[in-house]
Amino acid sequence: MKLIEAQGLRVSLGEHPVLQGVDFHVDPGEIVTIVGPNGSGKSTLLRTLIGAVKPQAGKVTRKPGLRLGYVPQKLQIDATLPLTVARFLSLPHRISRAEGRAALEEAGAGALEGRPMSGLSGGQFQRVLLARAILGKPEVLLLDEPTQGLDQPGSAAFYRQIEQIRARLGCAVVMVSHELHVVMSASDRVVCLNGHVCCQGHPETVAQAAEYRALFGTGTHGALALYRHEHTHTHDHAHERGHDHAHDHHHDHAGHGH
Repeated sequence: MKLIEAQGLRVSLGEHPVLQGVDFHVDPGEIVTIVGPNGSGKSTLLRTLIGAVKPQAGKVTRKPGLRLGYVPQKLQIDATLPLTVARFLSLPHRISRAEGRAALEEAGAGALEGRPMSGLSGGQFQRVLLARAILGKPEVLLLDEPTQGLDQPGSAAFYRQIEQIRARLGCAVVMVSHELHVVMSASDRVVCLNGHVCCQGHPETVAQAAEYRALFGTGTHGALALYRHEHTHTHDHAHERGHDHAHDHHHDHAGHGH
């Protein structure tokens, strides 16, 4: 059974049409990456899937009782508010200290429990948001450009964390990305969005599609070139393990006919 299925979505924000005729689904345990240019409706699609935005046409069907975890693109917290990480995790529903610690450990933020939210770096903040999203043991984890603003090693480390969480919780992952070259290695399916679904399938298939190339280009600065580049440079042993893992993923999937 599909965890989430959207059919024929049409969404406008004010007078502005954002999504038109979008079909989308999430199967148990898969990693789906949504890519597309700015203004292509990626965030709106995610917000429609979780029920925060109501479509003008079409419908979203979720498995009854589906547990969702959501990491928003931006979350403004008043810097003058004396809010620790542990307290933040307990909003709006109080959780035990053990639950909070376990979620932070899982998200790679175990040492941050007592830190003020206002003093966190970008990467630390994202990991705390991730910890909060996995508190309810979600069946689908949805992340909206979670590595925006992080450097490449920080992004790669964050994505490895997501893979580990997927492996342990068995949850599906839906990720909106702005950097295809890092994400592709772990994705089971890539959906290219530009107000409508341009193309979708296994990363290799999408990277070869004319519609994808029209949006992202094929030259030195194109996403595919960066994706290749990602696998050919190793800087230290930790990175090498990460690259090899991504490379294995890439070859595992290359043999499947999606």
